[in-house]
This record gives sequence, C-alpha cells and structure tokens, in this order.
Amino acid sequence: MELDGIDPSRIPAHVACVMDGNGRWASKRGLPRTEGHAAGEEALFDTVEGALDLGTKWLTVYAFSTENWRRPPDEVRYLMGFNESILVRRRDELNERGVRMRFAGRRDWRVPKRLLRQMDEAAALTEKNRRMTFTIAFNYGGRSEIVDAVKRLVAEGVKPDKVDEKAIRSRLYLPDMPDPDLMVRTSGEFRISNFLLWELAYSELVFTDVLWPDFRREHLFEAVREYQRRDRRFGAI
Repeated sequence: MELDGIDPSRIPAHVACVMDGNGRWASKRGLPRTEGHAAGEEALFDTVEGALDLGTKWLTVYAFSTENWRRPPDEVRYLMGFNESILVRRRDELNERGVRMRFAGRRDWRVPKRLLRQMDEAAALTEKNRRMTFTIAFNYGGRSEIVDAVKRLVAEGVKPDKVDEKAIRSRLYLPDMPDPDLMVRTSGEFRISNFLLWELAYSELVFTDVLWPDFRREHLFEAVREYQRRDRRFGAI
C-alpha cells in the first residue's frame, strides 16, 4: 500500500512545494526548457491527487516567482500561456474533486489580464469547496508579500506600538491560510528561494534530488514519512 508507514493521525494539514528542476530535466534529454514545464503538469496533478489521498487540507505550490521575470522572454511568454491553459483545462476536474483554488501573489501590470481573469474564474468556480485548498503562488515573492503587508499598515495609519505579528499576518496575501507544516523542494537544491518567508518560520523542510517532472505522489508520501519521523517542538523542550 502506498500509504504504508504513514500515521493517519499526524498528516500535515498544510504542505507547500517548490517545484524545481523542470529546466534541468529538459536539458538532460536535449529538449527545450519549455518541455520541462509541460512535463511538470503531470507531476503537479499527481501530487494534488496524492495530497487528497493523504487527507491534507491545504496544498500550496510555487508556480512563478517575482524573480522568474528575469528568465528569457520566450520562456516567460510560454509560462504565462501554459499556466492559463492549465487553469482552463483542469479547473472543472479540481472542482469535481472538491478542491478550492486560490492564488497568492502580486496582481500587477506584468501579469496578462486574460490570465488574471482565468484565475478569478477558477477561484469563483471553486470557492465553496472545502475538501482541500490548492493555492498557486504566482508572481509571488516572500519579501514582496511582507513589503506589501507593511505598505498596508502604513496606508492604514497603524501606529508603531500596534504593529505586531498579528497585525502583519492579517495583511498577508491570504491571512486565513495556516502556516505550512511541511515544505518539500525538489531537484536537490537546499534553499527556500523567497517562498513563504513569513509562513515557513516553523515548517519542517524536506529536500529531494528528484527533478519536479519526475515527482509523483509516492515521493510526497515519503516526504510525509520523513515529516512524521521528526519531533516538532516550536522552540519548546
């Protein structure tokens, strides 16, 4: 059984994923980088199915960072169109599975209006679902999120002595989203790359050498087994 060795009473409520290695996967096969992104779609939705199998309530993936705009223009254009096509093709399927879709990131001039419209339509279609919340971090940066929260504090005239963790958290992109219990990063890189900087403060981090297009639900299950082998103390003894 795929779920052997997993304690159903200790499933992480929120799993976050840095989907890394698409370009390297393609390069190893002599393919354009865009082919790696296309191959990553199967990995993404097998991971979604795995999270549903586990009973995880929140899954957040890093789809496009504020730093990704520095990539070659052709690749950026491809990613904009590819993410739009995923939303169009997959949102009904996710809705039927009881998955709520949400998006975290800056809605600025760089993101095509058509893509923003598809995001809004997917969120509206699935907003009442509660089996799992699937958040796509798009045009997202952890530092940008904190900067934007501070800007809101300033714009609202919040006095310095009223600024605390609760005040900042309530002004993050998705204030009701619980902090991840587990963050998984693929491709053998040991960093979080500006992902959920505020929210990952006490998360368990698991790194795997598997390139994202090769990642499947069994790799997610193994990450959960590793998570369950750890003792989470949150600064206590």
